[in-house]
Amino acid sequence: MANKRDYYELLGVNKNASDDEIKRAYRKAAKESHPDLHPNDKNAEERFKEVNEAYEVLSDGNKRARYDQFGHEGPNMGGPGGFGGFGGFGGAPDFGDILSEFFGGMGGRQQRRNGPERGADLRYDLTISFDEAAKGCKKEFKFNRNEQCEACSGSGARAGTQAKTCPTCNGAGQVKVTSQSLFGQIASVRTCTSCGGSGKIIADKCPKCGGNGRTRMLRTATVNIPAGIDNGQVMTMSEQGEPGLRGGPPGDLYVYISVRPHKLFKRDGYNLRCEIPISFSQASLGAEIDVPTLDGAVKLTVPEGTQNDAVLRLRGQGIPVLRGSGKGDMFVKVRVEIPKRLTDKQKDLLRQFEDSLTGKEYEGRKSFLERLKEGFK
Repeated sequence: MANKRDYYELLGVNKNASDDEIKRAYRKAAKESHPDLHPNDKNAEERFKEVNEAYEVLSDGNKRARYDQFGHEGPNMGGPGGFGGFGGFGGAPDFGDILSEFFGGMGGRQQRRNGPERGADLRYDLTISFDEAAKGCKKEFKFNRNEQCEACSGSGARAGTQAKTCPTCNGAGQVKVTSQSLFGQIASVRTCTSCGGSGKIIADKCPKCGGNGRTRMLRTATVNIPAGIDNGQVMTMSEQGEPGLRGGPPGDLYVYISVRPHKLFKRDGYNLRCEIPISFSQASLGAEIDVPTLDGAVKLTVPEGTQNDAVLRLRGQGIPVLRGSGKGDMFVKVRVEIPKRLTDKQKDLLRQFEDSLTGKEYEGRKSFLERLKEGFK
């Protein structure tokens, strides 16, 4: 008994739960663990046994009281039989009711299967350029979807013939199966293997669709990409998915946007970032340089004494706000480029320039030298 889980914990209720709360919790837990509903779960049967055992005790006032007082040994103190001698669920509700809720019963399932059914949703991956994402565009693309076969009008039977009602399930598409378990007989509903759940048997199949009633068709769609869309965002094209069955509404087409990277710009939300090389003299003396943007080159003022890796801002030169107003900014990092392969004359000029300096012109170096001196004191 030491390894058994707490009954209240198994059903997901507290110790003060009412009878109705326990019953609702049991129905939910039973559906989540029933072996017939989870055929690929090897542990489902064991969980199902535990759930039913918990409900058998907690649904009985006397057993629940003894369990609360003595633990798992308590319910067995009331006499032989324990859980009703395992002759069924005892106080548990008929599990057929649970299956009925889950499947909608044989009649309900048949009604849904033979009634209108919404078409499947589709996905299309669309790649666009950086500029197209920033400014918006209209894109046309082709995609495949399953549609009603024109040759058989969706019946799956060769023209001039008809499908017959399945004799195994009588057109329900499902059969009721009763199996024996530790807790008695359990009724479940399964897809009819004779007709594959369609409720119909097609003796002479349509040669175009092979009896499926649907064929693969190539279609063309046009999507309007709004300015400011980003990589990974999804656009929904309503009712552009596969057509519904038996008069059901069509599904949707989801367009997943992939944006190719730009050679110069990197996106940061609605802002843009780029790096621009400038000369040593431009950084020292200040300059006005041309900076590329999505709308063409604009002038950027580089202040006198600009340091390497300094970041300058161009307001309103970023990405348009998606379905909003305004734009982000452009942040320009300047990289001061040191000249190479100088002539002798250029080197002499630089030496003269260096000799003319007093040291006050380099604030960073001055501060470093002062800290260095302090370190050796």
